[in-house]
Amino acid sequence: MGTGETVAVFGAYGHTGRFVVAELRERGFVPLLLGRHADKLRAFADGQPGLEARQASADDPVSLDLALADAAAVVNCAGPFAATGGPLIEAALRAGIPYVDVAAEIEANLDTFARYAERARAAGTVVLPAMAFYGGLGDLLVTAAMGDWTSADEAHIAYGLSSWHPTGGTLASGTVSSERRGGRRLRYAGGRLVHHDDALPTLEWSFPAPLGAQPVLGEFTMADVVTVPSHLAVPEVRTYMSAVAAADLAAPDAAAPAAVDDRGRSAQTFVVDVRVRAGGAERRAVASGRDIYAVTAPLAVEAVARILGGRTRTIGVVSAGALFDAPDFLRALAADLKVDLTA
Repeated sequence: MGTGETVAVFGAYGHTGRFVVAELRERGFVPLLLGRHADKLRAFADGQPGLEARQASADDPVSLDLALADAAAVVNCAGPFAATGGPLIEAALRAGIPYVDVAAEIEANLDTFARYAERARAAGTVVLPAMAFYGGLGDLLVTAAMGDWTSADEAHIAYGLSSWHPTGGTLASGTVSSERRGGRRLRYAGGRLVHHDDALPTLEWSFPAPLGAQPVLGEFTMADVVTVPSHLAVPEVRTYMSAVAAADLAAPDAAAPAAVDDRGRSAQTFVVDVRVRAGGAERRAVASGRDIYAVTAPLAVEAVARILGGRTRTIGVVSAGALFDAPDFLRALAADLKVDLTA
């Protein structure tokens, strides 16, 4: 549980930010509501009695410094992270507090590791990017699956989503990433990220029951290709996306998630199937749950709780698998995530 510590949430009124605020309150933290748009921030704060709201902008360092005053940590939920990540990290370093974000933007995550590793280490603090469904969860599952292996030949992460109704933030972030790589695609092979223009192959992936065999798009590259290689010796990291979800994401009239329960979750379900191979051996880890945006909240808030509680393994810019005891972290999410590490 939290200890009444104040945790700033930038983009608090956004789709994922709202889940993070609710999770923080449930865990006993005091969310500090931050956002760029005064009207949206005020409207959201009106429904959050007892919580303070502070307007701040990524292009105004003074506003960020004032916004983070008295906060014990900050969670950045406002994309595109290519625009917000750097300024928020800078502000967190000035304030001397941990920074966590939920970025799925591959290029933004690469920027975080490249630009802030030395400064975060020198400051003795933690900068944790991609602590979300994409990037953080896959990294934890791969790390847990490897167990006592010090290296592996391949890591494969397959996302079996029943559907994918993207938020406006997801679409905006995807556009920024695509523009940054000139419309090309990425793959992680031979121990490095490479751009390519190849068409994505349609394959069949055998997910655990009850999902079973499903068509997936191969090399549908997600943030795991940044988080996993940042600390694990795995020269091939491949990610796959269920074809039905990829079609939803690419639809010109893609609809936003629709809440179907009192927690605001959508009806979307997911299975993340991880397979790690070394020589002729394979190890597997599987996670399943509901609503990829909603499940990001317990991932991010559990990370905040462990960082503030001193339950970490290192400092600096670091991924979830390197920062935490991966199996223990995953077990702590049992209320929101069903995990099988024995597969």
